[in-house]
Amino acid sequence: MILYPSVDDLLEEVDSRYSLIMLASKRAHELDAGELPMLSEYESVKSVGKALEEVVAGDLKIKQD
Repeated sequence: MILYPSVDDLLEEVDSRYSLIMLASKRAHELDAGELPMLSEYESVKSVGKALEEVVAGDLKIKQD
């Protein structure tokens, strides 16, 4: 269960829960592969939590084609 960031805060940045899950999952894989972090510090130690923090900070967005 995630406490921070809240699902409500996350859904303000992304259109749907499905899109949020896909975005966070892809970013978590990138972080696990050694990609540089977008934030200077994180509350979470896990890559999925870090990805969600990047979403709520507005640094991670879905590309619109």
